[in-house]
Amino acid sequence: MDYLSQTFSALADPTRRAILARLSSGGATVGELAEPFDMSLPAVSRHLKVLTEAGLIERHTEAQWRRCELRGEGLRAAADWIDHYRKFWEASFDRLDAFLKSTETDSKPTKGKSDARRKAR
Repeated sequence: MDYLSQTFSALADPTRRAILARLSSGGATVGELAEPFDMSLPAVSRHLKVLTEAGLIERHTEAQWRRCELRGEGLRAAADWIDHYRKFWEASFDRLDAFLKSTETDSKPTKGKSDARRKAR
């Protein structure tokens, strides 16, 4: 699986997104990260493995603790990819908006035309 697909796959899970949200305020041990979830430590460790492989977090050992920290570079590629398409769609919507505004002003009936339509009825 390519790097970008790994990143989006990792971000698709709500538990992993919650872990990333927690790590955005600073590093934490595996136990601290597991606290709010109703799941076993091995299950949390599997989520951490997915996040690590996607380059979203890094894990290191401090004494007997496994500490996790957020890696900003992991999200940068996904953000750049999203930004590219955001710019594309914003430009497309801007062109559509301009087109709709131009057709709106072109299709407004003048007073004489609307009176003629009413008389024809």
